[in-house]
This record gives sequence, C-alpha cells and structure tokens, in this order.
Amino acid sequence: MIRPLPPMDFAGTHLIADLFDCRHLADMARVETALRAAAAAANATLLDLKLHGFGPGAGITGVALLAESHISIHSWPEHAAAAVDIFLCGSLDRLDQALAVLVAAFEAGRVVEHRIQRGLAAVPLGLHPNAPHSL
Repeated sequence: MIRPLPPMDFAGTHLIADLFDCRHLADMARVETALRAAAAAANATLLDLKLHGFGPGAGITGVALLAESHISIHSWPEHAAAAVDIFLCGSLDRLDQALAVLVAAFEAGRVVEHRIQRGLAAVPLGLHPNAPHSL
C-alpha cells in the first residue's frame, strides 16, 4: 500500500548558499568578524566560534556554534568562492539578514541559494517527505 507521510512540524529552515566572485576569503580576521556579525544580524546567541586556516593564501573553514544552531563557511580563495551553511530555528528573515552580512563581507558578485525545511518529526532514513512511500 502506498500512502503519504504524515505532515511534519518544522524546526526551522536550513539555508545553503554558494558565494562566487568573492574577495577576502583567505583573511582569517575577516572571516571571524563576518561570522560574528552574521550571528548578531540574525539576533542569534553565539556559543563558540572556531576557525581553521589551510595555510597562507589558502581557504578557511569556520563555524559559529549558536544556541539556535549554526553558521558555517568554507572558502576557496583560489576560486573566489565560498560555501555557506546557515541553520536557525525560527524566522526566515533572520536567515536573510545573516546571509546579507556574509555576502557584503566577502563582496560576493553572485549568490546561489537553496533552502530546506528541517523537521522535528522522525522521518525514516532515505525517505523524502513530499513523496508517497510504501510503509
């Protein structure tokens, strides 16, 4: 028998963004300041911030651990690109405000966004919540 999954309750929206034509992606201080500013713009509670640089002129991975979840970045200065991940419980406008800070900090020329609603209800591994399934 095929039947749809029950409706899910959503915890928040997960924003995945690719930033292109960027500057300052190898600047550790700039990445730290940008992550702190993005958390503040989202009105989020910063619990911790970790950065790892991959050497002079190379990329940086950074994560801001938030009470509301996280904001992370991985940069490729040699390609003028960065991958950004923002997950916050609650209001969508807070996601947009956090992303706007990062786009401005790295002077991104182009941004590609994907948004995913994240749920509280358990969904069996591998099942897509919008497709009918054999249960």
